[in-house]
Amino acid sequence: MGSQVLWFLVLLTLTTICKSKSCHPNDLKGLQDFKAGIRSDTSGRLSKWKNQDCCKWEGISCNEAGRVASIILPGLYTSDGAPVQSTMVGELSPSITLIDFLEVIDIGELGGLTGKIPTSIGLHLPHLRKLNFLGNQFTGALPESICKLSKLEEMYLQENVFSGFVPSCIGGVKNLRRVDVHSNKLSGVIPESITRLTNLESLCLQDNFFTGIIPENIGNLQELKELDLSKNSLTGIIPRSIVKLNSISILYLNANQLEGEIPPSKPGQLSSLSFIRLQNNRLSGMIPSSIGYLTSLQRLSLTNNQLKGSIPSSLGNMKSLTQLYLSNNQLSGQLPRSIGGLSELLLLSISRNMIEGPLPGEISSLSNLQSLDLSFNNLNMSTIPKWLMQLPSLSRIYLAGCEIHGEIPDYIAKSLLELDLSANHLSGRIPAWIGSLSRLYSLNLSKNKLVSEIPSTFTNLEILGVLDLHSNKLEGSVDAVLQMKSKFVGGSLTYLDLSDNSFSSGVEQIGVGGQEHIQHLNLSHNFLKGRFPTSIETLKSLETLDLSHNGLGSNLPISLANVTALEKLMLHKNQFTGRIPEEFLKLKNLKELNLSDNLLEGKIPYGKPFLDFPQSSFSRNRGLCGKPLPPCKS
Repeated sequence: MGSQVLWFLVLLTLTTICKSKSCHPNDLKGLQDFKAGIRSDTSGRLSKWKNQDCCKWEGISCNEAGRVASIILPGLYTSDGAPVQSTMVGELSPSITLIDFLEVIDIGELGGLTGKIPTSIGLHLPHLRKLNFLGNQFTGALPESICKLSKLEEMYLQENVFSGFVPSCIGGVKNLRRVDVHSNKLSGVIPESITRLTNLESLCLQDNFFTGIIPENIGNLQELKELDLSKNSLTGIIPRSIVKLNSISILYLNANQLEGEIPPSKPGQLSSLSFIRLQNNRLSGMIPSSIGYLTSLQRLSLTNNQLKGSIPSSLGNMKSLTQLYLSNNQLSGQLPRSIGGLSELLLLSISRNMIEGPLPGEISSLSNLQSLDLSFNNLNMSTIPKWLMQLPSLSRIYLAGCEIHGEIPDYIAKSLLELDLSANHLSGRIPAWIGSLSRLYSLNLSKNKLVSEIPSTFTNLEILGVLDLHSNKLEGSVDAVLQMKSKFVGGSLTYLDLSDNSFSSGVEQIGVGGQEHIQHLNLSHNFLKGRFPTSIETLKSLETLDLSHNGLGSNLPISLANVTALEKLMLHKNQFTGRIPEEFLKLKNLKELNLSDNLLEGKIPYGKPFLDFPQSSFSRNRGLCGKPLPPCKS
């Protein structure tokens, strides 16, 4: 009797061992086919899939019955407590649908996976709760069978190349809480049935090609916290039901073709709304006074619409507001005095409207304000108010086109990051103290009446990235700019426009003074003389070069051919001589070229990109010939 019990226990143990050491045949085949489709795995995780006990493979977990329940192989994961970013390259095997107890598939952010979502996914994976294909190269349509995934809660398909329509039956997947398909090539209308997904908390469809209207009953989604439909081609109005989204915190509808008025809300509606983006649409009418009810709002962007009327004083009730963007509309009247009550405000942008002066003194209460853009309104400021410059946190000031007269006042000499006083009536010299603004990154004084030379103190602007002084009456040398010191190897300057002045020297400093990261360089319409410096080749990032309308001469330097990032080259109206170097054919990125009105001669180098340019790019020289001009005489 004892021996029989012993044999029974041995058999039971062996059966348990056998069960634990083997995978269900369907699961095993599904996983082996998945592995076979992968050509490269930088993490090495798949190389450890060797024995038959797939439940112990890295990234695989099983349920109590020993069936595979999850495949978790994300590109970003943790190994030995440290984050690891890995990639996989290969094609997803449709055999993954054999693993019919799967609840989670997470193969997101692997970068190199291709293939399609298996058309039968909804018929074979009835237990699926989470599907994550984020950040790969998957293509094809979203299969209709997705609508059969009755337990699906999360679907992340963003940043792939999916195309076609969202299945109209999507509203039947009642357990969906999160849907993200942004940055694909999906098109068609947003299905009205999506408004039946009453458990939905996040819906992100941005950066696709969706057309048609926003579903009229979008307000039914009472659990929705995040709605992003931006960067599509949606038309029609913003549905009035949108104010019923009681849980909404993030609402992004920007960069569409939406029309009509902004729907008004009632007290208590949209009480959790923190972020609104409606910019870059065709919205009209007035900003509703009910916007003041949105007391949780932190950021509001209505830029680039067709809004009219005055800014409502109720705006002052939005005590949590940190950023307010109203630029490029048709707003009029004065800024409301209540704006001074926005104590948390960090950024205020109302440029390119018809706002009238005077500025309300209450703005002086905005102690946290860091960035202020009042450019191109009807403010007629005449001078920059002293109290404005005394705002303790203000570091970015944009007052372009504000009808400011006189010299640049010394009371704006504070710790600035960006200063734009362009398109005013400023006169006199550029003050030397500007060179002491050690944190200055961007300076625009263009389109004024400034005279004399660029102060030598400009060499102290060690982090200046953008300098625009075009269309003034400046003279002398440009070397103070080109010889600026820098805290960064290769310099900080990326954008330099000194065009339409009376500069006469300093061109030989291009590429010599340490500013090697310039991308846009415009010295046109000056009186510069001398040779085109061979040191131009050090500007490896240069995309735009305009030296036109000067008195530069001698041969074109062969070294310019090494600036292969160049897209625009304007050298017309100078006195360049000799031939166009054959090496210029290396400038494969060149899209605009003008060498006209010089003293160049000889055969134009044959080949692209020169064959793409019209005759006008080479006309009125001493003796150029060959395509696109008439052939050379033998």
